[in-house]
Amino acid sequence: MTNVSNRLKNALIVLSSLVLLLPLAVRGQDKNSDAKGKSDAASETVHLTIVITGGDDKKPVESASVYVKYVTERKLAKDKKIEMNLKSNLSGVCHVPEIPRGKILIQVIAPGWKTFGEYYDLEQAEQTINITLVRPPKWY
Repeated sequence: MTNVSNRLKNALIVLSSLVLLLPLAVRGQDKNSDAKGKSDAASETVHLTIVITGGDDKKPVESASVYVKYVTERKLAKDKKIEMNLKSNLSGVCHVPEIPRGKILIQVIAPGWKTFGEYYDLEQAEQTINITLVRPPKWY
């Protein structure tokens, strides 16, 4: 008698656990959740263009070194600090690959110009930042 009651208890436990876990498995296989996740991930990045000009006449500054620094947040490990080193082209434009939205530091170093550094908040999918460099003061 106890053998039959133990089998019945085990069968009831297995059936009740299946009834409780089956809706979770079905929800995890929903096709709409995959599409929603991809669209959210795509909207979290920014395509950034930096235009570097210099002087009063705003001429483009070519071959300027552009440093873009930002932090990617992680849940389990320490936040990861990322730094990109880029160069401006002949027309003073620098295209930054896809980066996450949020606060970034842009530093510009060019020979004959004063070093520039400033924090920016990126909020749009495509953003252009105009930077104007100034000449350093003359030493006597």
